[in-house]
Amino acid sequence: MQTEQALYKPFALLAAVSSGMLAGAVFQRIWKAVAGEEDAPDATDEERAWSEILLASALQGALLGVTRAVLNRGGAQGVRRLTGKWPA
Repeated sequence: MQTEQALYKPFALLAAVSSGMLAGAVFQRIWKAVAGEEDAPDATDEERAWSEILLASALQGALLGVTRAVLNRGGAQGVRRLTGKWPA
């Protein structure tokens, strides 16, 4: 294993866990501001409409994807600064 890959691997693992927690916290704040509710709808919530459930899921998924990309990209750039090579 190359040095840049060895440096990046633990960061990627940490980024995966952190991105989920960070995206979840951001999603809760956005949902509260937009919908005026503490909790977003669950897919199995009988009282909620399909449109509300799908909107919440799409927003949550988009935030997770963006957060994960930002953390992974930043980690890869950090490894390149340290080693001079991009992690594969």
